[in-house]
Amino acid sequence: MRRLTAGLFSSVDGVVESPHLWQFDSFDAELGAGMGEMIARVDTVLLGRHGYEEWAQYWPAAEAADPFGGFINPVRKFVASRTLRGDLGWTNASLMDAPLEEFVRSLKQTDGGDIAVCASISLVRQLLFAGLLDSLMLMIHPVVAGTGRHLFEASDPVTRLELQETTTTSKGNVLASYGLRGE
Repeated sequence: MRRLTAGLFSSVDGVVESPHLWQFDSFDAELGAGMGEMIARVDTVLLGRHGYEEWAQYWPAAEAADPFGGFINPVRKFVASRTLRGDLGWTNASLMDAPLEEFVRSLKQTDGGDIAVCASISLVRQLLFAGLLDSLMLMIHPVVAGTGRHLFEASDPVTRLELQETTTTSKGNVLASYGLRGE
């Protein structure tokens, strides 16, 4: 069975939205290496509509030497959307042909590398609470963002996680990977 993973940049106060506003002064080589290790195992990406639309405007035009651009442009991408239709116009991108949870359960049964959820807080939340997410990596930057969307909300159900791995970088970033704790 394929593994479903997600990696989110996070501030110490739990903000995961718009990390480009607060992360770059603490982004270091170790964080880049951790991300590189994660994406090296990925051959399929899941995106929500908003993330897809934002990334499809930026990444296809990124310089070929950009490590993430070299990954995201050719990789197989599936987009969860109720409003998009037809050809998505980005290499190897297509719409999911079933409801999210059903699609992901089926996809995990196929052969291949890891499946990564990218650019979608909503998809990460839905797949985590559905018990489908095998690994959640939080890349916590030593900054208080103050405002922005958090991954978790006060109304979320109690969900036990198990620490899988942790690394601290020279600039104080903490890479913490969690999985659902088996009860």
